[in-house]
Amino acid sequence: MRRRRHIGRKAETTYAFVVDGKSEVWYLNMLKRNEPNLRFKIKPEIPDKKNISQQFELVKELVEKEYPKIYWIVDFDQLLKEARETPIGRENPIQKFIEYQKIINEKYKNVVVITNNPCLEFWFLLHFQKTSRVFSTCAKVEDQLKSHLKDYEKTQRYYTKQDNDIYTKLKPYLKKAIDNACSLGHFDSDKPNKALSEMFLFFGSEEMKQLL
Repeated sequence: MRRRRHIGRKAETTYAFVVDGKSEVWYLNMLKRNEPNLRFKIKPEIPDKKNISQQFELVKELVEKEYPKIYWIVDFDQLLKEARETPIGRENPIQKFIEYQKIINEKYKNVVVITNNPCLEFWFLLHFQKTSRVFSTCAKVEDQLKSHLKDYEKTQRYYTKQDNDIYTKLKPYLKKAIDNACSLGHFDSDKPNKALSEMFLFFGSEEMKQLL
């Protein structure tokens, strides 16, 4: 008797995201919830401890797990603060980050580093306005963001509200955000203070173009 071939479902591709805060996790989870036709799964990862060296160690661990792509999202406000507090003569977090980025570019071709300065909320702001203004803190970005999202608050309840979550609020302006972010360019190690969001490296990727 001829044995019937069993054809299993093709395993779904999973992309890992290394992030340093809950805001990124909530935002990515809302992307997953609202885009059921994505051809890949999103797995946010937060290290137990969140300094830049520990984030880099987690990135390397995930490389060993053979994810096809790993996105490392870095908010620069904390790095700038820690750099100002680092004693002269000691390596500061920004110098470490630049070195880690160099290693990634040379060794880990499936890792994409995304820098937000000062924070993810700057990416949200770019959905509504084109600006290169340097915000010294994330709180100041939030104040500006509230001129567009008057009820904005950095809470899980706000980010994940059913049928009115943060991704749903922002998606109509996603193309504008990508264009505005692209106009600011990439992270420049010679100008680490400049305002930017490299979220376009994810949302402008081939895998995400289906959403636009």
